[in-house]
Amino acid sequence: MRFKLIISIFKNIFSKKSNLRLVKSEIGFFSEAQKKEIESIIGFEVDNWKFFEQALSHKSVVADETIELDEDNQRLEYLGDAILGAIIAEYLFHNNVEWREGELTKLRSVFVKNSTLAYCGTKLKIDKFLIYGSHAENNLEKGYESIVSDLVEALVAAIYLDKNFEEARKFVKSKLLPIMLELEHTVSDNYKSMLLEKCQLILQTQPKYEVIEESGPDHNKEFLIAVIVNNKTLSEGRGKSKKAAEQEAAKIALTLDLIKI
Repeated sequence: MRFKLIISIFKNIFSKKSNLRLVKSEIGFFSEAQKKEIESIIGFEVDNWKFFEQALSHKSVVADETIELDEDNQRLEYLGDAILGAIIAEYLFHNNVEWREGELTKLRSVFVKNSTLAYCGTKLKIDKFLIYGSHAENNLEKGYESIVSDLVEALVAAIYLDKNFEEARKFVKSKLLPIMLELEHTVSDNYKSMLLEKCQLILQTQPKYEVIEESGPDHNKEFLIAVIVNNKTLSEGRGKSKKAAEQEAAKIALTLDLIKI
């Protein structure tokens, strides 16, 4: 998976102090307004706030003598990672019926990687409720992407513990997946990368892309592009840009499993 440009963009975003929307909250004392906002974000009324206090607690809180908390969100992160992975795997399994295990595994990794989950957390604005110890304040910028990613996984676990697996699935599918799918460049870039890797592994060659047709006025063009391997056209894709058409052609080639030994 080659997403160096995307990762670089995320790092630039998260490295800016103006984007650190963190507020200190007293453990066990979220205000009613905060509780309502959190419930609005996750989409249901919370029964046990203990799980969410823990999910929103950075590991630095345990070492802070001014905060009475025995456990941070790391154990919840572990559980949430497994639950989230299962839900995303289920979604991809049912929505990509022609794909094999390898392609599904790689695409799942795009959805659950740190940069994607961190983007989800900041887009939902759940990160502004993060609780952290005073000594960690000056070090948060460096690992902010990882911190928010962990928070999102812990939040999934908190929902599971407070409700059940079905509610966790609803949260992922209604709140996280739409944001993940907004990252079209992240997901679509995966098709060309996967096709390239598959061609190199099986055929020791690289796919080429060729414009077959351009149509429409200059302000609204549509491109038809073929993906060619070893002088053979595998598939064709249409798009409003050459890049989009290439991605579509690569996706079709992968979906139809056209690269074989």
